[in-house]
Amino acid sequence: MSVSVLYMSMSLDGYIAGPNDGPGNPGGDGFAPLHAWFHGPDGEFRRPAGAAGELYDAAFATGAVLVGRRTAEQVDHWGGDHHGRGVPIFVPSHRPPGPTVANYPLVTYVTDGIAAAMARAKAAAGDREVLVHGGYTAQRALDAGVLDELQIHQIPVLFGAGRRLFDGLATRVELDVIRVIDTPEATHLRYRVRR
Repeated sequence: MSVSVLYMSMSLDGYIAGPNDGPGNPGGDGFAPLHAWFHGPDGEFRRPAGAAGELYDAAFATGAVLVGRRTAEQVDHWGGDHHGRGVPIFVPSHRPPGPTVANYPLVTYVTDGIAAAMARAKAAAGDREVLVHGGYTAQRALDAGVLDELQIHQIPVLFGAGRRLFDGLATRVELDVIRVIDTPEATHLRYRVRR
């Protein structure tokens, strides 16, 4: 059975995007340090060495993606193919998709709620993980009880402003630590949501 996992890089003070995050400035001002642990100097993806490389491999071995509309639209749905992996992408939204989505057969908008979107993503993923993207979507999935795990890449930087990951939770969420991997670029924390 598939497991849903939020994969998110986050500053030590809880920010997942810098100030002025928006369609013309995805990730906001000063966003690059959050992804430096797996980006080369040219900004392209690169597989890190050691244990961080195994985390990178796991993120790209997922069977489906569940992503919030805001995140999906900021990156134009990855051109319809999440980083060239050929997996289905599910976007929970109460509004129909924009016109570009018609060009992306792997992208499906689900209008009947986060639980339905997650069920479809898990069914499509089979026995592989569902990679979850987007702060608001992660919060709604936690609130609905359909997010199973969190893989947080905690970056040694303090943003002081921007968009925080957990500012909108409806209730308290208890977590169990599954794994901690410490590297010079990030501390990689894996949690299971306690049910």
